[in-house]
Amino acid sequence: MNLTRRHIVSALPALSALAALNPWQKALAQDNAASREKNAPSMPALGSRIALPNMSMLDSTQFSPANAKSRVNVLYWWASTCPFCALQSPEMQTLWLTHQNQGLQLLAMSVDKSPADAVAYLKKKAYTFPSAWVSPEVHQALPKPKGLPITLVLDRDGKVLQAEKGQMFAEDVAQLARWLTV
Repeated sequence: MNLTRRHIVSALPALSALAALNPWQKALAQDNAASREKNAPSMPALGSRIALPNMSMLDSTQFSPANAKSRVNVLYWWASTCPFCALQSPEMQTLWLTHQNQGLQLLAMSVDKSPADAVAYLKKKAYTFPSAWVSPEVHQALPKPKGLPITLVLDRDGKVLQAEKGQMFAEDVAQLARWLTV
């Protein structure tokens, strides 16, 4: 086919229409997030075992389940747009800074629309706790329970010791360290 300038110019409206699909794609992503939340599992039962997957962290490092071996693991699902997470995240930072060298592994998982949103928020707030973005692969291997924020504590063998849905207050987050002595 021999394309002329006239053919290209006549195709511009169609190309503009394709470019306009970007908002639609965003809406579709929001629908997928809403659908994911609607179909989210309930909180895991105490004593149930959770297998942690390999994950790409937002600081470009890799999390391996081997990182969790023989450590108490706190899993924390959050979002930069969640007002309750905004109140709990500073307490999670304090928990991490205080107990990271005492056998505590914090694994925060952002459910933001994009990793860039999560990275920008962590940078703005100067949070240093280990955080990953919940990609479709991570969600498949470790689905977030319904609600936000979600905090789970796993013992050194991956068994659920504590499961919390919703905002935890400062004293509640500080009490998570008690599991280090179990």
